[in-house]
Amino acid sequence: MMKKIVAITGSLLIAGLFSSTAFAQGSGAGRFRGFEEQGGEALYKGICQGCHMPNAQGAVGAGMYPALAKNPKLEVAGYPIAVVVNGQKAMPAFGSMLSDQQIADVINYVRTHFGNNYKDAVKPADVKAAR
Repeated sequence: MMKKIVAITGSLLIAGLFSSTAFAQGSGAGRFRGFEEQGGEALYKGICQGCHMPNAQGAVGAGMYPALAKNPKLEVAGYPIAVVVNGQKAMPAFGSMLSDQQIADVINYVRTHFGNNYKDAVKPADVKAAR
């Protein structure tokens, strides 16, 4: 019974994410624009903190959401780019939902906040090359 509740809760979380006001439908026949937030902090707060928590400490409940705070995996910029663009495990791929600039901005925000101090900035061209 508990596994069923956890699965339903996780499904509701994902459904809520994709039905939120932050998720905008573009004009035209199913044309998709993605998330409207701009800037790393706004993107983190609008998209990421729902699972990774406001303090980036991660969570366990409907799933396991890794901590981004003080995370050594973020040191090599290619890793978070690949995860955000392509998804990983339960994390959806945001590559078709976010622009190169948005992905670079949110990765740079996480890599320079929450106890992370990785200064080599991700550029939109880095994201484009990873797509």
